[in-house]
Formats: sequence, structure tokens, C-alpha cells
Amino acid sequence: MLRVHGADGRAVTVDPAPFTYRMVRSTSFERQVHSLLARSPHGRLLRATADTVHDVPGGALVRCTLPTGRTLTLRARRVFDSRPPRELPPARTQMLQHFRGWFVRTDAERFDPAVADLMDFRVPQPAHGLAFGYVLPLAPDRALVEYTEFSRAPLTTDAYEAALGHYCRGVLGLGAFTVERTEQGVIPMTDARFPRRSGKAVYRIGTAGGATRPATGYTFAAVQRQSRAIAAALRDGRGTVPAPHGRRALAMDAVLLRALDTGRIDGPDFFTGLFRRVPPERLLRFLDGATSPAEEWGIGLRTPVRPMLRTAVELPFLPRRSRPIARNGESHR
Repeated sequence: MLRVHGADGRAVTVDPAPFTYRMVRSTSFERQVHSLLARSPHGRLLRATADTVHDVPGGALVRCTLPTGRTLTLRARRVFDSRPPRELPPARTQMLQHFRGWFVRTDAERFDPAVADLMDFRVPQPAHGLAFGYVLPLAPDRALVEYTEFSRAPLTTDAYEAALGHYCRGVLGLGAFTVERTEQGVIPMTDARFPRRSGKAVYRIGTAGGATRPATGYTFAAVQRQSRAIAAALRDGRGTVPAPHGRRALAMDAVLLRALDTGRIDGPDFFTGLFRRVPPERLLRFLDGATSPAEEWGIGLRTPVRPMLRTAVELPFLPRRSRPIARNGESHR
């Protein structure tokens, strides 16, 4: 089950069926990929830092640095580049989803493993954007607890730690607990147009290629869809990278991001209202970009119509500007 706590303290719990909500651990995912590569007679795994990638006649060159410090140059007919860009493309709205999480173990059983708290707005809200807690139980006495903000800049580590401490003790009432591990990350939420190629033989994929859903930060499922589509295109002899999200979904996300960034809509009320008013199966498909125009129209009528319409009308007239990527110099995800 998935649960959302409104800022008023009232909770709404929904059944995600026919979907299943899971946490994919990076180490397990990496082992699975390595296992598949090991069974392929043409697969080879190389661990190195990709420093530069550029076109050359007939393909592309990748200059790498090996763990030993030695440099290596690889030549390929095609290169798929997922390295984060140094700066984001010009955008009308640029926010960040930034978070820090604790893997906690409590002295008593405090969690229900059958219920994940997707958004808990019972935390102090920032002056700009929104904030929420997140709880993914791993056992009755173990869970991943995160503090997340949608805003323009990350926090300091001390600020995250203070927010997490308040959430665990003041909101969740966990009692005595220990922090076994931490994770931290920053995800761009922007209506920028990400190029899917940076050269004739160099393709941008993942977040670098626009796979992150602008209004939610969801990336993993879109990357899997994009990877399957690329594999199918290569199998069919087409050297293309399909768009990870449809134009309609990106247009709706641009409106929502602008409305959040300007403060025209109240973020906690907006997301809580969606879970209270929209059937869960339809809402989860909407968040994943798999709904029809008729379904999206129905969902739109359950949002603050006037501020959303005002935002939709002004968007085409707003210039796209480049902004530096705000960083806090730390990432543990």
C-alpha cells in the first residue's frame, strides 16, 4: 500500500495494484547487468572514467582514465553517453529535487512493511517550493527515511540532518534508533529541451538525454523504456534514440513546474488532492506518462484550474534562460 499524509495531518492510503512498488538496490541491479554481460559472447566490461567523447570519421572516440591512472582511448561506431551535463540547457523553469536519507534501525517495531509513505507533508514547508518526508519500510524495525525538497538549490548537510532528525523524532516518533547508512542526491526538474545527440555518432541517454520526468523526478522506469527502444532501433538498423517522454506529458509538466515555482499553487495541497480525488491506478499511470488525453483532461479538472490555466497561457511567451546547476558538493546515492 502507498500512503500520503497531507499538511493537515490527514492520510490517504491507496492500493497501487496492478502495479508493484519496489526499491531497486544499485548493487543488485549492477550484479544482474554483469550477469547478463557475462553470458554474452560479445560483451566486455571496462571500468574507467570517461573524460571526453567526440565525433571522428566513421564513429566516435572516448578518452578514459583507468583506475591505475593510465589513459585509454576507445573507438566505437556509436557511443551512448549518460554523463551528467556540466550545465542544463536553457529553460523557463529550473527546480531541483534534492534529498538526504537515513537507513534507520529502531529499538522497537515502528514500521508496517506493507505500507510505504510516498509523501508526508507533515514537515515544515520552505518559503519557496515544497518539502516532504518519505518512508520505505524494510522490516518492522528497519526503514529508509528521507527528507526531500522541490526547490531551486540544495541544502547543507547540517540542514538535511536537522530536518531528518525532526521528522524521525518529532513527526514519526521513532524513539531510540540508529542510522546505519545514508544516501543523498540531486535530480533536475526542468522544462529544458535536452538534446538526444551531441554528435553524429554520440547519443545522450538517461537524465542527460531528458529521461527524468520533469514534474516528479522519476527516471528509472523511463530509462528502462528508453533502453529497450534503443535496442529495438539498433536491431532494426535505425540509429536513433527515441524521446523518453511524449510531448503532451512534457507540456503538462512544464505548466506544473511553473505553477509550483511561482507559488501559484500550494504543492502539498496539490499532490495530496490528486491522491484523494483520482483513482490510484489512473494516477500512477499518469505519473508514469501512460494515460490517454481523456484521462488527463479528467485529472486536470481535479487540480486548481485557474492558476494552471494562467500558467499555461503565459508559458509560450517566457524566454528560456541558462542557469548554473546548483550543487552542494556531495552525493551519496
